[in-house]
Amino acid sequence: MPRAVSLLSGGLDSTVTMAKAISMGYDVLPLSFRYGQRHSRELEAAKAVCHHYGIRRHIVVDLDLSSFDTSALTSKKVEVPKDRSLEEMGADIPVTYVPARNMIFLSVAAGLCETVGAGSIFIGANALDYSGYPDCRPEFFQAFERVLEVGTKAGVEGTPIRVQAPILRMSKSDIVRLGKELKAPLHLTWSCYQGGERACGRCDSCLLRLKGFKEAGYEDEVPYEVLR
Repeated sequence: MPRAVSLLSGGLDSTVTMAKAISMGYDVLPLSFRYGQRHSRELEAAKAVCHHYGIRRHIVVDLDLSSFDTSALTSKKVEVPKDRSLEEMGADIPVTYVPARNMIFLSVAAGLCETVGAGSIFIGANALDYSGYPDCRPEFFQAFERVLEVGTKAGVEGTPIRVQAPILRMSKSDIVRLGKELKAPLHLTWSCYQGGERACGRCDSCLLRLKGFKEAGYEDEVPYEVLR
């Protein structure tokens, strides 16, 4: 059984991505980060997802990025945008962008791959959900794979680590459908940029998630403060 490190935030996209890796026959090692984000609700969700799959080893790395205080996800001085239209979401790079986050996470994942003998990193990045994040584009992952080819022992020895992003070009509704098809525990996931007992229903992530469930023809079982 091939091994893979799967980046697991506890959100919809990363959970469906890990479910896909499992369905492909990979022995998955989930990797999450406590990086100074606004809340720990996603990490609680990640733990619940691992429990659902009976995965005993779930690595959570402490990596404080709170000094990256231009992002609404790592600084409470920056407001999380709410009630935005799709046009507004796609107009520019949003303040929820954490500088170089995927680059940092993938680098740690690559080191872990070399440590445990895994040949792939699975990441739940998506280029079609209006996020505007530069580190969610296909060309970024292609370039990062080249870095892994020349900058790791595995790459130099001819067995480079691969970055697999199976939902990269999917719409949010397609991601929901895939999750349902794979019987992923979508009810355990958390996508909201805010913490609390209920998702806010107003941030970009909530709005895109709700849109995806609606278009896929399913009801989102996660509780919301506001439903639009």
